[in-house]
Formats: sequence, structure tokens, C-alpha cells
Amino acid sequence: MKNIYKEDIVTIPKGVTVQVKSRKVKVTGPRGELYRDLRNIDMELDFIGKNKIKVIVWHGGRKHLACIRTVCTHINNMIIGVTKGFEYKMRMVYAHFPINVVIADTQRSVEIRNFVGEKFVRKVDMLEGVTITQSSNVKDELVLIGNSIENVSQSAASLTQNTRVRNKDIRKFLDGIYVSEKNNIVKDE
Repeated sequence: MKNIYKEDIVTIPKGVTVQVKSRKVKVTGPRGELYRDLRNIDMELDFIGKNKIKVIVWHGGRKHLACIRTVCTHINNMIIGVTKGFEYKMRMVYAHFPINVVIADTQRSVEIRNFVGEKFVRKVDMLEGVTITQSSNVKDELVLIGNSIENVSQSAASLTQNTRVRNKDIRKFLDGIYVSEKNNIVKDE
């Protein structure tokens, strides 16, 4: 059944500016700037005053109405990204052959060597805006940092996918690189 009118509101905190032009959203904050094109979803984005955005859908079905919450979440994640940033911590797990990770000087790509004793070198490129470092105080830990949650989480997923064990019993061979912790870079007081 069609719903005539449905809306949701996103509040913009101080220190963050949001620009909306024909469903292209640009969020600027103290950590940088993020951009997202939302033209694939039929909806309205209107400002209420200076610090609220109203997301409106007219004559929407069930799945079209679900897009309202999705768009609000995307805008909120962009706001969190430009104010606090995102940090994913990943642990290298191995039983016998230690995984060697070499991070390039630019911190934009990673080479994974000696995974399950293989001679093959796996190379994973980080997405735009994501930097990777090895943790100084924890052994076998990688830290991914960036403003865009999509890019940080996709880079972490690429590392996990590249270190999947194939042609062996995955209950026995648990080797790989897995996400252990998700945080914001700027901690709340």
C-alpha cells in the first residue's frame, strides 16, 4: 500500500556545514570533506532552518520508504566522519606460519607474505582517504583510519577477503586477518 507522505529529519551539529544541490550532498567539517551522490533515490532533501535537513518521500511503497532511513544514515555517517573519523583495528591470526605484512611508504597499499606458508604475495590497495599502519603496542595488529566509513570498511573487507583459506577445512585453518575493533578516531569525553 502506498504511503502518501513520509519524512525524517537529520540534525547537523555545530562546526559542520552541509550543502545539498539536486540530491548531491557535500559535508564539510574539521577533519575534511565528504561527498555523496544520492540522485538514484526519488526523494526531497530540504533544509529546516540552518541545522536540520528533512528527507521527504511522496507516494512511496514499502521499499521506497525504507530509503528514507538509509539516506539519513548516510548523511549521519558523513557527519561523524568529518567530525570524529573512523578507525578499524584488525588482528593477524595464524597457527604455524606467521603472516608478514609490508606497508608501502605512502600507507596506501599492503603486501601480505607467507600466508599459510604460500610463496604467493598478496597485494591489497587501500581505497581513497584510508591510511593503514601497524600498531606499535600490540603485536600482529593493523589499524585502518579514514573519514569515510564506506572506504574504511571496504578496505578492511578487502584485507579479510584476500586472506581467506581455500581448499582446506576452514574449521581447522583459521588463519587470516580479521576486524577486531571498530572505533572513532576522536574519542568522546
